[in-house]
Amino acid sequence: MTTDPTFPVIQWTDGNQTHSARWRSEAGVAPPRRVVLADDRMSADAAYRQASEGIALLWHGDFHNARQLLQAMARRIDRKPRKPAATPLDAFNAHRQMQAQRARTLGMVLIPLDAGYSIPLRRAPDVTQACLEAYGEPSEGDGAPSVVSLREVLGLVGAHEWRKKGVEIAALGARIHPYYGVFSPVRGEYVDLVARAPLPSKALAFDIGTGTGVLAALLAKRGVERIVATDADARALACARENIERLGFARQVQVCEADLFPEGRAPLIVCNPPWLPARPSAPIERAVYDPDNRMLRGFLDGLGAHLEPGGEGWLILSDFAEHLGLRTREALLGMIESAGLRVIGRDDIRPVHPKAADPSDPLHRARAAEVTSLWRLGTTP
Repeated sequence: MTTDPTFPVIQWTDGNQTHSARWRSEAGVAPPRRVVLADDRMSADAAYRQASEGIALLWHGDFHNARQLLQAMARRIDRKPRKPAATPLDAFNAHRQMQAQRARTLGMVLIPLDAGYSIPLRRAPDVTQACLEAYGEPSEGDGAPSVVSLREVLGLVGAHEWRKKGVEIAALGARIHPYYGVFSPVRGEYVDLVARAPLPSKALAFDIGTGTGVLAALLAKRGVERIVATDADARALACARENIERLGFARQVQVCEADLFPEGRAPLIVCNPPWLPARPSAPIERAVYDPDNRMLRGFLDGLGAHLEPGGEGWLILSDFAEHLGLRTREALLGMIESAGLRVIGRDDIRPVHPKAADPSDPLHRARAAEVTSLWRLGTTP
């Protein structure tokens, strides 16, 4: 078998013969350097030991046994004792390090995919549609067998189920259907804030970084006559367009590609940027982590040039970063002031997600104190 040299390739040996296939990783992880074949005879202890040493296990056994093996490995990782952290920032850094190590170790269990995205293993489920939604239709040079981590495939299947059934949004009175790689609006606090804030105008609004399109849809439901929703991510744009069309708001909402702002000015500009100024380790984390406050600064610095006179910019932001020691309230207020903006008002809401009430969570102290705010911003007179 030959593979397209433009794609990463993974190699392994079976007996005296060397094999290769296309390597797939939506997170951009490089192909493992050492690969051994594994099957139903492998114990969880042996698998965990080899994966921890950076040895990937290409599974040739029963698919359900591979899932059980992965779960057993995860339990071994989760049982490892955690050192107590002196500060919330230390706890955050240790948590991120543990998450990265967990992902690397569990990502070492690999499975084959045929050219049409079927899994050539016993009792394997049909993952074709989930793979099509994430990888797209196989094109010339791409329609060859490949190898992918089992953990990624399970993530694709989970995302497919979310996309199929959708997420109920109480403030919208409808479901939003997230795509793979587009952050799901499972936390409703920021949606509730936008649902209850007084609208400065119903003529026009910009929704910056629309994602699934949930806030654009909510503004349309609230009677805003025209909304321009922007995003720079192709999956997010496709996801938002489909949700807007499904909800019947296509006449009110225009979804377009842009790095933050569209052309022109609006009396209302809404943005819910990533909340934590840290580097994402996977594409889906770009909705949570904003290195060096890049998107936050970009929104604040460009807001004045796109607001109509007397208009408002709504910044929806959690103070989770402040409780972790990643950003101070003074730094946020300084960004607002240096952008030539002023605070007109602020509405706060407490989180209702389960982790906020889970004392076993390593970041519980910061989560329990978290407040999400809608900052109403205007230009300085």
